[in-house]
Amino acid sequence: MVTYKNSGVDIEAGDRAVEKMTRYVRSTYSPQVLTGSHGGFAGLFQLDYPKGILRRSYRDPILVGCTDGVGTKLDIALRMGVVDTIGIDLVAMCVNDLIVQGAAPLFFLDYIAVGKMKPDQVAEIVKGIAAGCREAGCPILGGETAEHPGLHGAGHLDLAGFAVGVVERRRLIDGSGVRAGDNIIGLASSGVHSNGYSLLRKIFLDKPRWSLGKRVSELGCTLGEELLRPTRIYVDPVMSVLGSYRRKRPVHAICHITGGGFIGNIPRVIRSRYVAHLEKGSWPVPPIFEVIRKAGRVKTEEMYRVFNMGIGMALVVSPHFTDSILRHLRKRRVPAWRIGEIRGRRRGGGRSTDGRNGKGAVQIR
Repeated sequence: MVTYKNSGVDIEAGDRAVEKMTRYVRSTYSPQVLTGSHGGFAGLFQLDYPKGILRRSYRDPILVGCTDGVGTKLDIALRMGVVDTIGIDLVAMCVNDLIVQGAAPLFFLDYIAVGKMKPDQVAEIVKGIAAGCREAGCPILGGETAEHPGLHGAGHLDLAGFAVGVVERRRLIDGSGVRAGDNIIGLASSGVHSNGYSLLRKIFLDKPRWSLGKRVSELGCTLGEELLRPTRIYVDPVMSVLGSYRRKRPVHAICHITGGGFIGNIPRVIRSRYVAHLEKGSWPVPPIFEVIRKAGRVKTEEMYRVFNMGIGMALVVSPHFTDSILRHLRKRRVPAWRIGEIRGRRRGGGRSTDGRNGKGAVQIR
């Protein structure tokens, strides 16, 4: 007899996974979540709770949405047998994109696809997602866990996250305010974050002298522990900075340093007539990046093209507010430095991009 279970889908295991994750999901709820909808086909979120708060806070609200994953960092997590931290990564990669536009996160949704349902493993992933959502101040409004036998191997899984936020139209950050003379403030990353792992796997896992359990003296921990360090969530410090200036607009652009590193991301938030000049040595580069460079004999330019090099978020700010913003960030326990400035573009200037498609350029010296 052919059944769904012997076809590879275990409905009872899926139900156990839901039971195990429920308390983690509920730990993220805010009063805006209609809890009576639990178990339904979609989550319900009250935009105007308590009554009138939306109208008091926003005259012309814009919803901002984004989606992301954690990429091949999953492979490291599965090899290590540690999957809760990638849930934090999943949230971070989404909400850090929202705040680039000046948007405050409202809620988060997740999608988990597995080859074979393992309730404890799925619950650990959701535990991490819940931790990330609590830090970001947004509830898990819903999600999907799917078992795909034959499509995914028994030990394989994939993740995707979805975040929705809100920003007042006049406070939307789109880079239009960037001017020559603006300073660039870099906020410290927690390490590699969630990008460049295909290169990392080639460097470390294809060589017999490296293993995830190897203790690396420069790092003070094992290679695997360093590579699984969760992506920093910047919601609290960045939204705190933006909220400190209700009338003035000292933050002209924000850039999440993800895949593509400095060279691929900073040009996205400045216009083609500008060049972002970054000053090497103006911030401490965490030891992991020198370990990567030496182990893979990676060229310096490639390092800046792939990795965050110790800066996970960059703010382009008015020079008149640079010092006060730096002090504010440090009070929020996020190390930050002035790492460069915006300059007018000279003909032929800029190493990283030629200014097509309205994008700026980057020079790292």
